[in-house]
Amino acid sequence: MSASGFLALLLVLLSSGRLLASGTGNFSTQPGVGLAGPTSLAMMSESSDECDRVMNYSAAERCAFVKRTPDCSMEDGFINYLRLAFCLLPPNLTPLTITLCMVWLLVLFLILGLTASKFFCPNLSAISSTLHCSHNVAGVTFLALGNGAPDIFSAMAAISHPHTAGLAVGALFGAGIFVTTVVAGSVALVKPFAVASRPFLRDVIFYMIAVFWTFDILYRGTTTMGETLGYLFLYVVYVLTVVISSFIYNWQKNSATNGIQHVPHIPELNSSDSSDDDDVPGMRGGTIQQEYESEYRPLLPYSESTSEILLSSLNPVDNRKWRRKPWTWKVVKVVKTPLEVLLLLCVPVVDPDKEDRNWRRPLNSLHMITAPLLCVLIFQSGAYGGVMIQGEFPVWLLILLLGMFLAAIVFCTTTNDHPPKYHPLFAFLGFVVSAVLISAAASEVVSLLHMLGVVLSLSNTVLGLTLLAWGNSIGDLFSDITIARQGYPRMAIAACFGGIIFNMLFGVGLGCLMQMYETHSSAQFESEGLLTWILPGALGLSLVLSFLIVPLTQFHLGRSYGVFLLVFYCIFLLIALLTEFRIIHT
Repeated sequence: MSASGFLALLLVLLSSGRLLASGTGNFSTQPGVGLAGPTSLAMMSESSDECDRVMNYSAAERCAFVKRTPDCSMEDGFINYLRLAFCLLPPNLTPLTITLCMVWLLVLFLILGLTASKFFCPNLSAISSTLHCSHNVAGVTFLALGNGAPDIFSAMAAISHPHTAGLAVGALFGAGIFVTTVVAGSVALVKPFAVASRPFLRDVIFYMIAVFWTFDILYRGTTTMGETLGYLFLYVVYVLTVVISSFIYNWQKNSATNGIQHVPHIPELNSSDSSDDDDVPGMRGGTIQQEYESEYRPLLPYSESTSEILLSSLNPVDNRKWRRKPWTWKVVKVVKTPLEVLLLLCVPVVDPDKEDRNWRRPLNSLHMITAPLLCVLIFQSGAYGGVMIQGEFPVWLLILLLGMFLAAIVFCTTTNDHPPKYHPLFAFLGFVVSAVLISAAASEVVSLLHMLGVVLSLSNTVLGLTLLAWGNSIGDLFSDITIARQGYPRMAIAACFGGIIFNMLFGVGLGCLMQMYETHSSAQFESEGLLTWILPGALGLSLVLSFLIVPLTQFHLGRSYGVFLLVFYCIFLLIALLTEFRIIHT
């Protein structure tokens, strides 16, 4: 089953489960009996979010309630999804509205994935190459940011408001449990191997510290500016630990090599710190890419016209790959192609693995117009799109004119064949545009999930640990399994722990700073009951068990360990859903 179909099925099952748990299977139109049935009254009375009370009213009264309740305004997105759910169509067509919203949710996840993988990550790689960062530093900074962009921006958007903080808690802890159990367990099942001991223990220890600190913040329900800065500084300590340990490991390896030069070099496949080594075969993708392109290079010199370059650069389909791929890949590609074309029009990409670094003169000139204009129109959900300068001249028109002027300069001072010296600056432009786009899409995801939680009487936490966590982590599952099958399971297991430390610390930390900036006070978190404490408890327990079990197995991750992790996740998910349906309660 595809990821999109899986997510859609999940929503249906969750809503059905809620209806069965409440003792009704229909959309009630009686006052006091909402979608969640009679039991919703007790639940909504406990909630501090007034908009959650909408399901207490009859279907005919819900639209008026949403319109008159300030808490239902949902100012953070382009669309007010609560008004869309209750006011767009007649009450008897509410299931159709929810279905359309679920389809739109899948589109938003697709936008997040495409922007992160096709634009955000390549530009970060180009920036890392331009700044001459080592693989270790790039891996725990630029690569971690690239891989975790959807999680981080989703968490920031949710934590910036106390009543949606449960989404971030569910997503960050849910994704942490998913990655450290399902993804890591799948890697162990696909390719049993001996994990690098010191990096594994280092990552688990830092992650346990981050989880405990986050739990402490949630328990107190508030955090100060100083504590938030210290929370973010923990990742700086982690980066320094990675760099210093890598330096010590390389120094010890070089000393040992110089001391016994008469012994022939044997690759240390079982070395405990080999995952920290810079010379990783899987990282040499640039050479393979260049050899692949040179194989299909025309024998006779051929120069494309400007219009041909523009059309070819806007075509996301590689005809050579198309012929070799299965029909399922082709169907997915057809669905993704319109979005890819729109993104290609607006977001520049600098690819350091290509010979010309992906220089496309007509398209890059056009990016000088479209990229800044897109940023203005979508930044903070379009808050600056309608701003007028002295009440007469719109900001977007000024940006359009400046962009046209810069586009003319770029086009007239460059050639089609050779990128200019300032071409790396396009990587920074692409980074900014893709980051703004990911942030806007993440805000829409959070707003849409909040609406689904209100309509289906599901807490923000359970939506975060299921839909949001799975939507942001499903790519990690497939990519890490692929890396393991190619013979690099250590790289896959390192990605399981390194990235989620970054996601938690920066997702919560930057989200708290955003809330402090908007409210001019300490950041606040609204607890959503027992489930809020089950999440960090389950994640902490899984980390402690891994910290104890893996050394006892001589750091060998076999299939039995993989099965254990998958069973652990299934038990956790069952307990979480039983708690959500109030079968387990305090």
